[in-house]
Amino acid sequence: MGTMEQIYSGCSAFPVGGVAVVIGAHGGVGQALVAALENVPVFANVVGFSRSGAVPVDIVSEATIAAAAQSLVGQEVRLVIDATGFLHGDGFMPEKSFKELSAAHLARSFAVNALGPALLMKHFLPLLPRHGRAVFATLSAKVGSIGDNQIGGWYSYRAAKAALNQLVHTAAIEVKRSKPEAVCVALHPGTVATNLSSPFAKSGLNVRPPHEAAADLLAVISQLEPAQTGGFFDYRGEVVAW
Repeated sequence: MGTMEQIYSGCSAFPVGGVAVVIGAHGGVGQALVAALENVPVFANVVGFSRSGAVPVDIVSEATIAAAAQSLVGQEVRLVIDATGFLHGDGFMPEKSFKELSAAHLARSFAVNALGPALLMKHFLPLLPRHGRAVFATLSAKVGSIGDNQIGGWYSYRAAKAALNQLVHTAAIEVKRSKPEAVCVALHPGTVATNLSSPFAKSGLNVRPPHEAAADLLAVISQLEPAQTGGFFDYRGEVVAW
């Protein structure tokens, strides 16, 4: 489990006075990330974006994403965390069989889990400084791993998260050319006690509270090196298979 001491120590690698940004700040993990980052003295400001925020951001609306990024122009953005995601809702639940596949479900999952984060990268990666440590991290999921898929099911979510992983890896290659100290990664937060996971938090799963998940994720982020950019890691810092 990540501790605040680990986070403080690791975040000391960030230049003092930068801005930390969390998109999806009103979700369970997003709220916990904002709260934890506000206690990290290296950051001069922590900005949380959500659909109900002062600068509203809807992950499926590029115009709102662009406006949010524009509101940060001129600030030293050192950390961006995308804590958005869609697993169920709007009448959709994870598919147990290919017989349950629908174009509408696939489109919704890809819109939130892949296209939205891709547009975040389009508008937020240019804000990262050319010199010094900077990190863009998006919350992926272990079920998006093709190599780790042993039981099948959950087609839309798995496929969208796999697409997200490819987008992150590709963006990291491009970012490295102009910002060699920047890190762009996908992170698996584990099963967290939030609305997203509540229908599936059955006995036997290691379900963790949001504040613990946030501490773990920030501990991993604080220890990432530029050579690890483009990678896929879990909340313990271990590499997840593509």
